[in-house]
Amino acid sequence: MIDRRSFIKSGALIVAGPTLSFGLKSRENRIHRSPEWRNKQSDMAYRQLGNTGLMISEFVCGGDPVSTNNFRMVEYAIEKGLNYLDMAPAYGRGECEKGYAKVVNSSSKREQVFMTTKVSGFTGVRNRLYREIFDGLPEGKKEYYRNRALELRKERGVDVPGYYLTYWPGQERSMDPSYLSNAMVADYAHKVDGSKQFKKFIWDSIKGSLDRTGQSYFDILMCPHGANCPEEVEIPEIFETLEALKKEGLVRFLGVSTHNDPAGVLRAATNTGKYDVVMCAYNVINGGYLEDAIRNAKNAGIGVIGMKVAMAVATHHKKLQPIPNWRIEKVNRIVPGNMKPPMKAYLWALQNPNISAVISNLWDERYVDDNLGLAGEKVEFQPG
Repeated sequence: MIDRRSFIKSGALIVAGPTLSFGLKSRENRIHRSPEWRNKQSDMAYRQLGNTGLMISEFVCGGDPVSTNNFRMVEYAIEKGLNYLDMAPAYGRGECEKGYAKVVNSSSKREQVFMTTKVSGFTGVRNRLYREIFDGLPEGKKEYYRNRALELRKERGVDVPGYYLTYWPGQERSMDPSYLSNAMVADYAHKVDGSKQFKKFIWDSIKGSLDRTGQSYFDILMCPHGANCPEEVEIPEIFETLEALKKEGLVRFLGVSTHNDPAGVLRAATNTGKYDVVMCAYNVINGGYLEDAIRNAKNAGIGVIGMKVAMAVATHHKKLQPIPNWRIEKVNRIVPGNMKPPMKAYLWALQNPNISAVISNLWDERYVDDNLGLAGEKVEFQPG
């Protein structure tokens, strides 16, 4: 592994020419980075990840299938030009990160890829702080905040069918605690903002991820992992802590991932001027709701990665099977050819020049061949 102190002392890691920047300046001073290439191969297509300068493969590797017993498909994908590995402590309770450690087990292999992890469970810190206040309130006040939470969701339209899609069992409950917190912000933010628990949680999370992967730094840290609402990307302690992590040489860029209200979270992250990358649920079903937010993010220098692209038309979750047939019919109408619906879904997303990549769970080598073979392909859409 690359020694972190040596890394910081040298000030740069040479990867096909460009220097490795830890992004300490404001966004206005960070917009002219030279392209940074890793693992560039002729059979793969690459796009720049916003103003980070990172030239990432059009397909990036999702972490769900990765474990200490299942990682050969990642090595195979890297052989075919993939250069971005996504992971999180929540995936397999750390097993995913340990699996990636077996793939990236030398400094030369580290120089082939960009590595991203997330701060899983971060939204729970905010919700726990508000819940502690909520539990001490009289019943009438509790009922007021419960109703206000429902009103906020309705006002924002976050549950509108077609914009909201269920990607995993139990997802429908994930926004409840976040919106209860949102309902209480006006009255109790002063008791939650500034809590040292936010900073401690981020530090503990990144240290755990570094230990499990055997790495000295991550290119991107996404915080929160799975933001449910705009408020969760506006917590000042995120930005303060990330600056400290950058100064320590542990993280280069800040990102966020979001499944619920992806357009709202993307707009909020863009407006902060602090985020470099947003990975958001974007697919042939909800895409119309996100186009403006994605375009604005691109114009602001934010790198956008589409996720849940194929899960609009296919799922490995048995409880969510079968996928509604109208979704499959839609992607089959729009994208011509005899490909499988998930492959058509990826092609649909990649025709958008305002996104940098799509993330794919590469369950085995067959998925690598199918999905990575689509990189660089252009199609002409049919009426949907």
